[in-house]
Amino acid sequence: MTTNVLMRKRITQLFLIMGAFLLFLIGRLAWIQFVNGDKLSTEALENRMDDIKVPAKRGTIYDRNGKELVISISSDTVYAIPPEIKKPAETAKKLAEILGLKYEEIYKKITKRSNFVYIQRKVDPEISKKIKKLELPGIDIVEESQRSYPNGNLASHVLGFVGIDNYGLNGIEVTMEKELAGVPGRILVEKDSLGREIPQALHQYKPPQPGNSLVLTIDETIQYFVERELDNIVETYNPKSATIIVMEPKTGGILAMGNRPDFDPNKYGEYPQTSWRNPAIWLNYEPGSTFKVITAAAALEEGVVKPESRFYDPGYAVVSGERIKCWRYPRAHGSQSFEEVAQNSCNPGFIQVGLDLGRERFYKYIKAFGFGQKTGIPLVGEAKGIVIPEKQVKNINLATISIGQSISVTPIQLITAISAVANDGVLMKPQLVKEIRDSQGHLVRKIEPEPVRQVISRSTARQLAGILEKVVSQGTGKNAYMEEYPAAGKTGTAQKAGKGGYSSGKYIASFAGFAPVENPQVAILVVIDEPQGGTYYGGQIAAPVFKNVARDVLRYLNVRPRVSKTELEEKEKRKEVIVPDLINMPLTEAQDILRKAGLASNLEGSGQWVLNQQPKGGAKVLEKTPVILYVGPEAKSVPEGTEVTVPDLTGLTMREAGKLLGALGLKMNPEGSGVAASQKIEPGTKVKAGTTVKVIFLPPAPEPFP
Repeated sequence: MTTNVLMRKRITQLFLIMGAFLLFLIGRLAWIQFVNGDKLSTEALENRMDDIKVPAKRGTIYDRNGKELVISISSDTVYAIPPEIKKPAETAKKLAEILGLKYEEIYKKITKRSNFVYIQRKVDPEISKKIKKLELPGIDIVEESQRSYPNGNLASHVLGFVGIDNYGLNGIEVTMEKELAGVPGRILVEKDSLGREIPQALHQYKPPQPGNSLVLTIDETIQYFVERELDNIVETYNPKSATIIVMEPKTGGILAMGNRPDFDPNKYGEYPQTSWRNPAIWLNYEPGSTFKVITAAAALEEGVVKPESRFYDPGYAVVSGERIKCWRYPRAHGSQSFEEVAQNSCNPGFIQVGLDLGRERFYKYIKAFGFGQKTGIPLVGEAKGIVIPEKQVKNINLATISIGQSISVTPIQLITAISAVANDGVLMKPQLVKEIRDSQGHLVRKIEPEPVRQVISRSTARQLAGILEKVVSQGTGKNAYMEEYPAAGKTGTAQKAGKGGYSSGKYIASFAGFAPVENPQVAILVVIDEPQGGTYYGGQIAAPVFKNVARDVLRYLNVRPRVSKTELEEKEKRKEVIVPDLINMPLTEAQDILRKAGLASNLEGSGQWVLNQQPKGGAKVLEKTPVILYVGPEAKSVPEGTEVTVPDLTGLTMREAGKLLGALGLKMNPEGSGVAASQKIEPGTKVKAGTTVKVIFLPPAPEPFP
C-alpha cells in the first residue's frame, strides 16, 4: 500500500515537471513567434542577404545664369557574384582581355568567399557592351554616375571635388552633400550560411534616386575675367599665392572667387593637397592700409573726425615711446585735411584717429564689421582671423591696428566689410547658393540674401565713399582710376610678420574697392602674397588688376558708363600725354609748350605770366585736352641780373619747385614728372636772376604701407 502511494506521487511529480517544461516551451515559442518574430526574421534575412549600396547620381551645379559648372555623367561598373560563377578561370581570362587587367588579379577577386566584389568601376561604355554580350554567369554591370567638371580649373576652390564613391570631399561639394547626394540604390544578393549559391537565389537591383541641383551666385563669365587676371599675376610676379573676390554689395552674392595656385577637380589627386586649400577663406594676413577704410568708417560714424578736420604729419607718430613712421618718411605730408590724409594714406593721421576713437569704440566697429569671427560662407576651412583681445589692447596696439597692422583678417572678411560700405552701411552674409532644384528642375528652395546688421549709417557710408573715390582719382589708388566708371577704394602693402618681427622682403600687396561710386554694383578685392621681382606695392600691382576686372565686369553687366560710348570711342582714338608744368613761365612760352604737347589752352585772368594751371604738371590726359592757365603779372620778385643762390629742389613737386625758383627770379626747365630727383645747377651755386634751371622729375618712391 505504501509502495503504490509513493509511485503515484513520483508519477504526479514527473507529470508536473513535464507540464511545466511544455508550458516553458510554449511560452518561449510564443515569445519568439509573436514578440521577436519580426526582428529575428529580419536578422535571418540579413544573414543570408548581401546588401551593396549603389551611389545616386549627384545633382548638377549651375552658375547664376544656368550654365553647367559641374555635371554627373553615367558610367558602368563591373561586379561579380562569386557563388554564381561556373568557370572562374575562363571567366577571369575573358574579363582580363577586355578590361586590360591582370588575369591573376581578376581570378583572385571572383574566387573569394564573398557574395559580391567589384571587378572595375567606371569603365568605358564600349567595354561594358562587350562584357554584356558575353553573358558570363555571375558577372553583371550596374550603372553609376561619375562627376565631371567641364571647365577644368575654373572656380575649383568653390566647387571642390568628390571621391571614388561620389561623396563630397572639398568645396561646395562637401558643404552641400545632403542636397547633392540623393538616395543610394541597392544590390541585394541571397546566399546560404557558407556563402554558397542558392538555387533560384534572390538577386535584386533597386535604382538610386538622383540628388538635387544647386544654382550658385557665381557668374561663369565674371569668373573667367578673374581667372585671366590671376594667370597674368602669376606670369608677371610669380607670387606665393593670389586671390581675387568679386561680390555683389547689395546681396552679398559671390560673383567670382579665384585663387592661385589652383587645381583641376577632374584629377585632383595629381595636385599637392596644399593647392586644394582656399586662401580666399582661410588666409590670415595683416591687411595694411586697406584696413584704414574701417578706421575711417568708425571715426566718421562716431563723429571723431570730419572730412575737413585738420592734421599735421611730421613724417612719423610717437606712441608709448615708439616711433611709427609714415611711408613717405623722411619726407612729411605736413598740414592736411582728413580727406587728404586718406588720399595720401598718411599713417600718422590714421594713428591719431585710432587713438581718438579709443579702445571701446574702435573695437565696437571691428566686431560689427565681422572681424575676429567667421562670415558663415558655406565652404569648409574658413578662418576667423586674429584680433587681440579687447582687454589686452594698449595704445601702441590701437595705433598699429588703425593702419592695418597687429590684426589679421581673411580676404572674405575684408571684401564683406568693404561691401558694407558700398551697401549704405549694411553688412551682408556672403552668399554662394541662390536656389536648390530637384532632378526635374523644379524649385525646392530659394535662398534669400541675408542682412547681418547695420554697421554704419547710410550718410556715413556715402560720405566715406566720396573720400575713397578721391583716393582713386587723386591719391594712392590712381592706377585703379576708370574715367567711365568712377570707383572708390584703398591700396594696401603689408610687410609679412615672421619670427621676432617682420620678414624682410616679404609683402602682401592688395587693393579693395567698389564701383560705380553712385550705385555700386560690384566690390572687388585683390590680394597678392609675396610678389617677386622687386615690385610689391598695392598701388602699383594690385590696383591695375582691380581696374581690369571692374571695367570688364561692369561692361558685361551693362552698367551705364559715366560718359557715352561715342565719347569713349573718340577718347580711345586720342593719345595719352603728360601735362607739362607751366607755373612761373611766360604765357607765350607756356602756350607754345602746350601746342607741341598736343594740348589746348584756356586762359583765366589777365597778364603775361602763368601763375597756376589745371590740370597740374605731371597729370596724364588725352591729347587736345584744354589746360586752364591762370595768368597775371610777372611773379618774379628779384630784378633780373641780381646774383641769387640756387636752392636744393630735391623732393619738391613741380609746383613747389617752380614757386621757389620764381620767388628767386629763376626760371625752370622741367623734364619728366613726379618729384624733383636732380637738377643741372648744383644747390648753392651763385647765378644771375633770370637763369633757367633744368630740373629732372621722377615718380615718387612707391609707398610701403598705403
